Amino acid sequence: MSTTGRTVPDTGQVEGHERVALINRLASTKSTDETHTLSCWQGGWHASHTLADLDRMALRLARHLRNMGLRRGDRLGICAKNRLEWILLDLAALKAGVQTACFEPGRYSKDRDLVQRYGLNLLYTDEPLHGAGVIDIRTVMQSIDAIPDGEAFTTHYEPLDCTTVKFTSGSTGMPKGLEASVQSIEQSLHAVQQLFGHGEGDNVLVFLPLSLLQQRYWVYSALLFGHDVTLTTFEHVFAVMPLARPSVVMGVPAFFDALKRRIEMNADDAVGLAPAALAAVGDRVRYLWTGSAPAARGTLDFFEGVGIPLFEGYGMNETCIVSKNHPRAHRRGSAGQVLPHKRVRIDEHGVLYVGSDQPVNTRYLFGAPGDSERVFMQGGEVRTGDLARIDEDGFLYILGRGDDVIVLASGKNVLAPRIEERIAEHPAVAQCVVVGAGRPFLVALVALREPASDEDAVRQHVRNLNVGLRSEERIGRVLFAHEPFSADNSQLSAQFKPRRPQIEAAYSSEIDHAYGAFA
Repeated sequence: MSTTGRTVPDTGQVEGHERVALINRLASTKSTDETHTLSCWQGGWHASHTLADLDRMALRLARHLRNMGLRRGDRLGICAKNRLEWILLDLAALKAGVQTACFEPGRYSKDRDLVQRYGLNLLYTDEPLHGAGVIDIRTVMQSIDAIPDGEAFTTHYEPLDCTTVKFTSGSTGMPKGLEASVQSIEQSLHAVQQLFGHGEGDNVLVFLPLSLLQQRYWVYSALLFGHDVTLTTFEHVFAVMPLARPSVVMGVPAFFDALKRRIEMNADDAVGLAPAALAAVGDRVRYLWTGSAPAARGTLDFFEGVGIPLFEGYGMNETCIVSKNHPRAHRRGSAGQVLPHKRVRIDEHGVLYVGSDQPVNTRYLFGAPGDSERVFMQGGEVRTGDLARIDEDGFLYILGRGDDVIVLASGKNVLAPRIEERIAEHPAVAQCVVVGAGRPFLVALVALREPASDEDAVRQHVRNLNVGLRSEERIGRVLFAHEPFSADNSQLSAQFKPRRPQIEAAYSSEIDHAYGAFA
């Protein structure tokens, strides 16, 4: 099983592993950084390791993987919540030349044979999975303790080698698996460092699942550029932030919406918002980073008002980072200016296409028939499926997913997120999903913050909104969800995006009843 399939067009001018010097430094050079740390917070437990110690443990674990028979080109699966052992396995695989396949915890059925389905030589997991090649990730530290220190491996990567398989966390269908080229990882690390200059004094908070490759970039960045990293989980992030005092917090828009509400609840008045924000996030924060979906304008305004910039960006598994707001160039509501190594165009339907000097890949490794052809174009572009526009200064605006467009029975098109965001402005509304494809009008499915919230007040809020909306955008009925949309009930992705088909299927009888004679 090879990780070096030449599926990516090579457009660079410099040959060999010099083009991917950062990744080769991670793989083949021992860290001597005894100053900066990786801090892990799991519940009430907290431990810190210097980056040099982290690297030493990863090298020992790499030797353990080799002793278990893994060789360059083999594939190691990881399916677990964020923890120190997760990072150690990822770094060890990089050093040993072993490809990782990274699965979102909770997304994969416990009775599924991941080892066979995805061609794994080993699978490390914190879930009760059993079978040949399945190992409890909590045994990793014992394996490390049993291995003595030794010299670094001479593992070198070429630009088109693929070190990891990342899986989509999208809202529809089974996850698609994509091998990520070393050149795309290298380019992303360079691009982010050029924009933000992470280094001494920085502490980057990581709490989104490590199965998302962009979260592991922060660990690579720390080892390469010399800064701290704090690792926790979404369940503990609000408790950890004021204790860890991060300088950078990366999250999805839904997280920052929740953070905004917590700050507002803890502030006595408008004057107290800025102190409450620092109390919630920590007093060293220099910026917040968000992506995965457009952030609400009210949330952007709020954080700017309390003196903490929230920078939006845009990227996807198939493209890596495409655009980013940053201190030297930012425009509120945009996803930033397109990076120099990316090319974008918008077709006649408003759909965004992205080309890259260093592509991630040109096909999916795992997916249904036709998946690759629908996304990867013959000319090297990626069809994103996102609706976008670019202003006169080159700032990119993401208007929503093509999947977010609802075509009514009248043939009129409605962009659902725009309306959902307006409905969610009501303080009693936690989440909102609008449905109505092929129907005569829209129905809003609302999850309330508290079960005892005033449903009539929410209905009145929607009626007030309808006055300022076009006829096709108006909400004809409001329904209330039995429980919040969440990853646990498969109605949200790992990045907290609504899985519309699953939500609509769960409430199909209520939705049909709402249309009544119109159904």
